[in-house]
Amino acid sequence: MNQSLFEKMSKILLPIAGKLNNNRYLQVLRDAFMLAFPLTIFGSIAVVVANLPFLDKVMSEGSLNTLRTILNVAPQSTMGVMTIFVVFGIGYYLSKSYDVEGIFGGAIALASFFILTPFILNVEGKEAVQNVIPLDRLGAKGMFLGMITAFIAGEIYRAIVQKNITIKMPAGVPPAVAKSFSALIPAVVILTFFLVVNIVITQAFHTNMHDVIYKLVQAPLVGLGSGIIPTLIAIFVTQILWFFGLHGQIIINSVMDPIWNTLSLENLNAYTETGKVPHVISKQFIEIYTVGMGGTGMTLAVIAAILFFMRSKQMKQVAKLGLGPGIFNVNEPIIFGLPVVMNPLILVPWIFAPMVVTFVTYLAMSSGLVPPPTGVTVPWTVPIFINGIMATNSLAGGLLQIVNFAIVLIIWFPFLKFIDRMNVQKEQEESAKQAS
Repeated sequence: MNQSLFEKMSKILLPIAGKLNNNRYLQVLRDAFMLAFPLTIFGSIAVVVANLPFLDKVMSEGSLNTLRTILNVAPQSTMGVMTIFVVFGIGYYLSKSYDVEGIFGGAIALASFFILTPFILNVEGKEAVQNVIPLDRLGAKGMFLGMITAFIAGEIYRAIVQKNITIKMPAGVPPAVAKSFSALIPAVVILTFFLVVNIVITQAFHTNMHDVIYKLVQAPLVGLGSGIIPTLIAIFVTQILWFFGLHGQIIINSVMDPIWNTLSLENLNAYTETGKVPHVISKQFIEIYTVGMGGTGMTLAVIAAILFFMRSKQMKQVAKLGLGPGIFNVNEPIIFGLPVVMNPLILVPWIFAPMVVTFVTYLAMSSGLVPPPTGVTVPWTVPIFINGIMATNSLAGGLLQIVNFAIVLIIWFPFLKFIDRMNVQKEQEESAKQAS
């Protein structure tokens, strides 16, 4: 890469990436989604068990339906109401970031979201049921409203508390009681604000904030994020950021996770109800078919190429160190040991290979050759092939990863061979010097 171009890219990208990485709201959003992670793992396990491909051969149809009915409670009470956890997490972590009481920030944000949620269930052809919250409002359909509401509630809460507009209790009052009274005024102000908003929207416009935000914000963004072009752009930027030594996953995921997670929830809801998946692109598509193949850049194939085909002792030593972590999708030894960071010799395969694999995976799934991920959460440390099967509930999902593994190896091979020859020559020269 031309040195002047390299420096120009650094000057442009590094400040932008630094601001994104340190952005308060993106950090809060990332932490809020991680709050729900262990819960969604539990729900995902139940979905996987209920849909094991051999169950219909060892169980009667009635027994299988009973098992699925029993286990279906798990995903409904975790992934099905994920918006609740995200809303509480945003209120909590945003408040903590301002050094104000986080637990009340989370509780107030959650109550604000419920105020904007219609307690009515409409079923086509039947009379509406009052005082019932449709489950989709607490899951995928309510995700963006929940995030917006939580951020607004959190900001109002911290502003009131920081201006000391609170009730102060005497010194002898127990701390829990004092904190409750301290949150009273902020809670009343915030909940009143959202109650007025709800009254205006429901009475003047005869709709609700869920439908407004879904139609104006969530549906267009999710529709955009489910396309292959925006996905390839996200992969490209992730790889570029890592090349400059910045954690591309954290930065890009902070921006894209609301969209990808919403797509995953919609996939899961459809899969548990109909057995079909509406979206190819989702959080699991990104994780399993990029990071889930040896870490960022799918470097497990790079390790294999070095160990089997390269001669450089230095490269083989780095590959041996990276093999164990790489199996579990941790590849910092390769990124900083090969190195990938700031190494113009491997910039092309580093960027090109993940984009090619992403496009191939999309074609395979959109054509029906391989089923898309069902929406179940698979821990990112699960090794290649196994995670592909778990994510898609199909052997084809794992086999596709093997194909992708070969694609990455082929793209990287000529570049690694070039570096290998350079290293071998240097190693031979050093050995000759030591011998003399």
